[in-house]
Amino acid sequence: MKISWLWGIAVTCTIASVSLAHAHSAYDGSWDLAFVTQRGACDPSYNFTVNIADGVVTHPNLVKFRGYVAKSGSVRASVTVHDKFASGTGRLTGATGRGRWSGYAGTERCSGYWTAQHN
Repeated sequence: MKISWLWGIAVTCTIASVSLAHAHSAYDGSWDLAFVTQRGACDPSYNFTVNIADGVVTHPNLVKFRGYVAKSGSVRASVTVHDKFASGTGRLTGATGRGRWSGYAGTERCSGYWTAQHN
């Protein structure tokens, strides 16, 4: 089973904040995320969409997902699916964003970067 989908989700999850989320965030709305693996046995890239509402990042199919965007645009997120985990940090600025992610699936380690585009 390929573990890249988890990394994409995790990196997407990479959108959680260093501070508490603020109501009516300037970053609210739908965001397209692209994750690129630079190290490890994950797929080379993965794409998916998340929603940000009041600074909280969500994905409809992930139960163990935490993601927040600070008023400053700083993001931090993490996701756990079975024995897989990924987390990341970065920054949103206007309608774009980027950051770094890392994680594991069993004993396999992966890492890379992510980019975001507001829809």
